[in-house]
Amino acid sequence: MTSSYRPTAARPPRSVELDGAEALRLLGEVSLGRIVFTRHALPTIRPVNHVLDRGDIVIRTHEGAALTLRAQEADGRGVVVAYEADAIDPDTHLGWSVVVTGYALPVTDPAELGRYRALLTPWVHGAMDHAIRIRPDLITGVRLVPG
Repeated sequence: MTSSYRPTAARPPRSVELDGAEALRLLGEVSLGRIVFTRHALPTIRPVNHVLDRGDIVIRTHEGAALTLRAQEADGRGVVVAYEADAIDPDTHLGWSVVVTGYALPVTDPAELGRYRALLTPWVHGAMDHAIRIRPDLITGVRLVPG
């Protein structure tokens, strides 16, 4: 298997740690990420779109979605999830990646749910009548810069 990586300089990119504020700012600049949660005791990853709202990540889901069911079963505690988003150039491999770990809870307040329905249009077809809020506990990120 051959790699399509073509370095722009003699050395590969290097990784620079981001602080939490910068990581959240970058996360707010993109609309697509990947949510990681457990299903049948195994990790599951789903691409979703999101909105950053007052430091929380909000996604929309549908009635039968595995994450919707897990969050509803959590009895107010939430379920541990990770959320990753990035913007990395496929040719140079320069860019950034942010991972947020925290608790996912269903949004149940009708006014809040209505607000998120207006703010966040699902990127896949189907009824997305539920919303999940992720409250970050751990925010990490890296910027990939020329070596």
